[in-house]
Amino acid sequence: MASAILANMKEEVTCPICLELLVEPLSIDCGHSFCQACITANYESMIAKEMESRCPVCRISYQLENLRPNRHVANIVEKMNEIKFCSEEGQKQEHCARHGEKLLLFCKEDGKVICWLCEHSQEHRGHHTFLIEEIAQEYQEKLQSTLNNLMAKQEEAKKLKAGIQQEITSWKNQLQKERQNIQAEFKHLKDILDSGEQDELQKLEEEKGHILKSMEESKNELIQQSQVLQNHISDLENRLQRPAVEMLQDVNYIINRTETFTLKKPKTFPEKKRKSFQTDELKRTLQVFQDLRHARRYWVHVTLTPSNNQNIVVSENKRQVMYVHYQKHGSLFLVKDNYGCQYEGIKQNYFDGILGCPSITSGKHYWEVDVSGKSAWILGVYGPPSLQTIKSFAYGQFSKYQPINGYWVIGWQNQYISYEENSICLTPIVPPSCIGVFIDYEAGIVSFFSVTQHTFLIYKFSACSFAEEVFPYFNPMQCPKPMTICQMSC
Repeated sequence: MASAILANMKEEVTCPICLELLVEPLSIDCGHSFCQACITANYESMIAKEMESRCPVCRISYQLENLRPNRHVANIVEKMNEIKFCSEEGQKQEHCARHGEKLLLFCKEDGKVICWLCEHSQEHRGHHTFLIEEIAQEYQEKLQSTLNNLMAKQEEAKKLKAGIQQEITSWKNQLQKERQNIQAEFKHLKDILDSGEQDELQKLEEEKGHILKSMEESKNELIQQSQVLQNHISDLENRLQRPAVEMLQDVNYIINRTETFTLKKPKTFPEKKRKSFQTDELKRTLQVFQDLRHARRYWVHVTLTPSNNQNIVVSENKRQVMYVHYQKHGSLFLVKDNYGCQYEGIKQNYFDGILGCPSITSGKHYWEVDVSGKSAWILGVYGPPSLQTIKSFAYGQFSKYQPINGYWVIGWQNQYISYEENSICLTPIVPPSCIGVFIDYEAGIVSFFSVTQHTFLIYKFSACSFAEEVFPYFNPMQCPKPMTICQMSC
């Protein structure tokens, strides 16, 4: 049935002239279709014989200009060609290319479908051969298993790709953040340099105004003195020209007046004595900025440990500590854990301070503390001292916050102090509201930086001897304003 339909369709799209499937079919006035080349040749032949052009099928006359493309027939021809190609290919695939016999067997060694003649050939002699219908299920399962493995690997590849993409995004964000930090740091440095330049230029202008004003005043005074001298000289020259009687009149007063005249020398400003701009100060500022950038690479997440002092309260996020005169509840909670250390009857309670974690036993570490608004505070690093040191503290005259007692700290209470063996009063350029603390355990260094608008080194402990682990130390003193550990910003 299907073949009959195809045969009818083929007849409909066959050129009546060349008897092949139509190529670029054209329809004439009567409705019949021909290949473009065939009907054109037919028309030219008729004209050459001086005959009227007529349809080769029905003999109805037609004009060449009335020929029109038949897209419907062209589409049918295209489909017929596809069916023909698929049919030929199917026949080729089902028959042996060498012997023309039907492919009914499968050679397991070669993994090929073969015909019965191939099975008996030298090429496949001794091989294990099976009927296709017997072996197909086995290999279908193998192919399905292989497909499943490939799909699993493809799924894994998708996950790996997603992971890589996520990592790429993470790296981009991290590098973008670092780029922004670099730009912010250098902008900060430029701001510092610009501010320093303006300060120096302003000081220079003020000095210039003061010097020039003083010198102008000295100049005016010299002009006045010169005028007085000129008057005296003119008076004396005139008197010397007069007769003796007139010359001697009030001569003693004249001589006295001229001899007692003192020429006031102008105020000078020796260049050696004036303080000029020192590039060393700028170099020190840049070095501090570089040291701070280095320190910030080792920023650690510091949190506060519980306190056994009822007047010391810690925030829920363990990043803020404050002193209160009474027990308080709410956003802050009181903690009662006792972390005091016992040494021969002497209780060490960190002097109303509080420790941070993690503990430090090696490496470089950095954190920042906001002390803005506080009228008193102490911060830095604490490490439990040895027993001998504690005895010295208990019975000696040492300050409790000295390094000998395990404290490397600075503080503020009416004045800025570095708690060395002999306390040192510090004079920062501007009062620091945020302080960066940097410790290099192996190098024995604890540094304190002001990290507000004016970046500068507040103080540095060198050659520190840490007995064992040390901790960040925070003491809010008796000031109710909080001390806050800053969030990591680099």
